[in-house]
Amino acid sequence: MKMQRREVLALSLAMAALPAWAADRQVIERDVVTTWYRLVLELVRHTATYSPPVASRAFAYIGIAAHESLASGNRNLVSLAGQLNGLQPTPPRAAGEHDEACVLHAALAASSHIFFANTGPTGQRAMTALGQQVGSTASAGIAADVVARSIEHGQAIAAHIHAWSLDDGGAVVENMGFPATYTPGTNPQDWVPTSLVRQQQAPLLPNWGNNRPFAMPAGNTCTIPAPPAYSEDLTSPFGMAAQEVYDTVVNLTDEQRRIARFWSDDPMLSPTPPGHWISIVLTIADRDSLPADRVAEVLAKLGVAVADGFIGCWAAKFEYNLLRPVTYIRRFIDPKFEPILNTPPFPEYPSGHSTQSGAAATVLTAAFGENFAFDDTTHDDEGLPTRSFTSFWQAAEEAGISRLYGGIHYRFGVEEGLTQGRCIGNYATALKTRV
Repeated sequence: MKMQRREVLALSLAMAALPAWAADRQVIERDVVTTWYRLVLELVRHTATYSPPVASRAFAYIGIAAHESLASGNRNLVSLAGQLNGLQPTPPRAAGEHDEACVLHAALAASSHIFFANTGPTGQRAMTALGQQVGSTASAGIAADVVARSIEHGQAIAAHIHAWSLDDGGAVVENMGFPATYTPGTNPQDWVPTSLVRQQQAPLLPNWGNNRPFAMPAGNTCTIPAPPAYSEDLTSPFGMAAQEVYDTVVNLTDEQRRIARFWSDDPMLSPTPPGHWISIVLTIADRDSLPADRVAEVLAKLGVAVADGFIGCWAAKFEYNLLRPVTYIRRFIDPKFEPILNTPPFPEYPSGHSTQSGAAATVLTAAFGENFAFDDTTHDDEGLPTRSFTSFWQAAEEAGISRLYGGIHYRFGVEEGLTQGRCIGNYATALKTRV
């Protein structure tokens, strides 16, 4: 029922944001991008395999397709071909006039169908219906040959990006990302399952860190130091870190509880952590009336940053294979301890929220500035009040510390994740997208 409500919402947004009589093609171009992305955020909620790493991969490829479709016809934009690992030049435009809104629509419609091919029937209907609505509006008043030529080019861009994606290591996700066989570690500090769900007795996507990254050279490029030495002595640095998690959860303030809930972004219940940052950009795009090329440029770099963030984070997680706070606390502090958030089914160090938030904040600060204020309305529909921030790093640091408040990360996992994210984000920021 929820997906049906959101499907109606997405279609109504398309009709409201893209009036057929609109004379300003730049407005239509921007709204083509933001409308498709809003539907993509809903598809992430309702596609079973779309855990945060998988979602981040889709955001990267869709953003790149949008940017490349515009860069192919705009002298002021620079293609990402030759800059991103393995991306070859995209197909050139055929001779003749093209309409940018139609090119964008075709690229985004095709990419959405490609990267959400396994979504359910309701999601498929939503993509088809939205495609018809946005396509009709984008092509209104445009010569038929221009529309056809533009659609063909947008679809060619999407096909090119899809072909590039197939050998990155993340194209096929079986069993929702949980390996059929898994040999657990035998050291006392090693990760152990924290869920009773049978499928989650193995960790999620243990090989994701081996995937081909987008901008950084390799998954282990942005290394982090080892966590504090494991110890069962509660006065040791490791023991005190676990004690801090316990004390924090037991004594949570109302504000800390709100922060933990706001940034939880659980799979199937939200657009996931990387989708949260996408949502922030869409809000800014509407508020500041950004042109389509600017929106696509930022979304492409953001997608690359969060996707590389999860690759780098997962490489570190499975290098250190560290147990979660709930495991340590129940062993040595309080056997009845319950975090306020569900502990994710994979190793602790570093925090994925922190790494990808640090990467996102790095890209968005470079794009918009150090002291860029914004409202985060991501969870308004779920009844979680809007939160306001004076900078992207303020938001990233809150996203990181929310995991300590939730009882699922040590402080050192949060802090090193943010540091790793900054390193990863710098590679995305360095991409040249304009002349």
